[in-house]
Amino acid sequence: MLPEISLRDRLKQRVLAVTPDSFEALALDVFRYQAVENEVYRQYLRHLNVQPDAVRHLEQIPFLPLDFFKTRRILTGPVSPEITFQSSGTSGQVTSQHAVADAAFYRTVSRQIFERTYGPLREWVVLALLPSYLERGNSSLVYMVQHFIDQTTRPASGFFLHNTDELRQALKKLPSGTPPAAKRNAPRHQAEHRPPPTLLVGVTFALLDLAESGEDWSFLGKIPNFVVMETGGMKGRRREMLREEVHATLTRAFGVPRIHSEYGMTELLSQAYSPGEGIFHVPPTMRVLLRDVNDPFSSLRPGGRNTGGINVIDLANVDSCAFLETKDLGSYACPTPFDVPPFFRPSSDHLKTKSRRNSAHRSGVRARLVRHLPERGHFVQWPDHQNR
Repeated sequence: MLPEISLRDRLKQRVLAVTPDSFEALALDVFRYQAVENEVYRQYLRHLNVQPDAVRHLEQIPFLPLDFFKTRRILTGPVSPEITFQSSGTSGQVTSQHAVADAAFYRTVSRQIFERTYGPLREWVVLALLPSYLERGNSSLVYMVQHFIDQTTRPASGFFLHNTDELRQALKKLPSGTPPAAKRNAPRHQAEHRPPPTLLVGVTFALLDLAESGEDWSFLGKIPNFVVMETGGMKGRRREMLREEVHATLTRAFGVPRIHSEYGMTELLSQAYSPGEGIFHVPPTMRVLLRDVNDPFSSLRPGGRNTGGINVIDLANVDSCAFLETKDLGSYACPTPFDVPPFFRPSSDHLKTKSRRNSAHRSGVRARLVRHLPERGHFVQWPDHQNR
């Protein structure tokens, strides 16, 4: 007789196969599982007087503020972490930690999301420009990108820490575009050997440093299937800029029509990708719900133009917490009010303290919970999606 599969493993199997139609039922099952098996989340719900059995819809689920990751080890069930990711921070700041009990599951989820958006990783050249992240050694972003590089069959793939000359040489070796007439007249066996797609993924400040280095990077626009992707983050190295300003600078310098973006954070195992203009495609394992900036317990309906605080359901967080309240602002990019939108647009600004000042009682209760729930782990700083 085959051994019985645990609830945890059954949920993970369902996460890897989730569809838009099955998302809500699975999210509610994950909620009920974590409401019982996650000590911190269970106490949070109890102090909010939330009865898990009474929750019937996604909008009724309370979202755990990210600053719980500053003071607690957020784990569901009797599991032990295989790896602990730590968010970045400027000098003197403490950082957030995410204990991951199944690193292989994270690799599978992140690869599945990327390939659903961009195609098989084995076909890509992946060039990573992630200084400060790479130096730390415990970044979820570096871990994910290293896995992507491991999946490629292209020897040109790799990390570039500070050596922009080496990066330039690697980029120069990539094949440039072939004139259309030559392509039409090429033998069939040559046409089938098309240049591989190339991803230059970098933290924002490093890409800007590259763009403003004084070198001519316009040749990048002639490389077929070339994608520049920013992951956010200035890390105190440069002044903060609006995303539109960043993208305008990078497109001019690199000669590419648009800049892609990745939305992720230390506390999430899923990512969303944007092919341009700051509109992110949400993967099957994730859903974004917006909350009123004046009341963190009030949801905004899709279809309007209102900006709200971003709440994320990440079903891949089976072993930690799948329901997270971030400090990011965003708006729905879906035109209809009836469907749950597959797209969202994060703001270039981040939600600071407004939602807590204007919802005194309930937010005050929540703030006290953050301070007084039983201590677990380390005291770390509130992160955002740029701190990975």
